[in-house]
Amino acid sequence: QVQLVESGGGFRQAGGSLRLSCAASGRTFSSYAMGWFRQAPGKEREFVAAIMWSSGWTVYADPVKGRFTISRDKAKSTVDLQMNSLKPEDTAVYYCAAERGSRSVVAGSSYDYWGQGTQVIVSS
Repeated sequence: QVQLVESGGGFRQAGGSLRLSCAASGRTFSSYAMGWFRQAPGKEREFVAAIMWSSGWTVYADPVKGRFTISRDKAKSTVDLQMNSLKPEDTAVYYCAAERGSRSVVAGSSYDYWGQGTQVIVSS
């Protein structure tokens, strides 16, 4: 059974940094894409970043380019999201997700497994 468990959320002032981590277990993820999504209150879930587990290829949403970095540690089976230069509009619940690697990695509907989410709050 696949499990994705996020950690690292919290409260920061604008300009600060946070590092989210997603611990993935239950199968081999070598052919998977791993993504981070977020959902702010009253808004739809949106794509943040994704990484191909095998190759390390990455893609980012425009609002986070240059500020966020997604990475994976194959040995630890974790996917991290380093968030720098945080803005109040980054406030959201952040979700880790896994997709079998055959569909669009920016579409939430492509993903097969989801974590429970971790809250990030950025004050101005």
